[in-house]
Amino acid sequence: MSTVVAVRLGSTACIAADSLTTFGEQKQTARYDRFSDKLQTVEDGAMAIVGSAAHSLVLDSVLRERRVRFDLRDRLSIFESFRRLHSELKEHYFLNPKEDNGDETDPYESSRIDALIAGPDGIFGVYALREIYEYARFWAIGSGAEYALGAMHACYGGAESAEAVAEAGVAAGAEFDAGSGLPLTRRSFRLRNPVVEE
Repeated sequence: MSTVVAVRLGSTACIAADSLTTFGEQKQTARYDRFSDKLQTVEDGAMAIVGSAAHSLVLDSVLRERRVRFDLRDRLSIFESFRRLHSELKEHYFLNPKEDNGDETDPYESSRIDALIAGPDGIFGVYALREIYEYARFWAIGSGAEYALGAMHACYGGAESAEAVAEAGVAAGAEFDAGSGLPLTRRSFRLRNPVVEE
């Protein structure tokens, strides 16, 4: 339950997330949670994971212990990073790769992680079977993603900044999704290779 967005506009990449944690019907707002920021610094970028609240603490541990070196330059580098992370999660963090609603015909074990990444090389999505997507404009994940995508689509063309688009996306998720809430946090990065849209 979250709304996480990543936006690429002009020479900037931005990632933003809501700050609400939920446990079934119970909610824990940023007012009560000292660690409500869902964005985690990874190398020279940032990442946010949706799903189990345990993922955040596990990733903090992996990063602190330097158990996996993350490379966020491109799709293949991110894939290799998450392939190494999957082994680490199974061996040292006791990941259960069986999804509750998993399909027995899935070709690979699940890492049970969906994430967005933003950094100087762009914005990327990571999904449970370690599928990696690079996005040209924006994307959203989490329970508020549909609302966020609609809001970002509506404002992207006339937006002055990636931050403004990202804030609109998270605000829409927080407004309409029961699993998302403000305040939001965001991080921005100057792109190494900005793309000029026509």
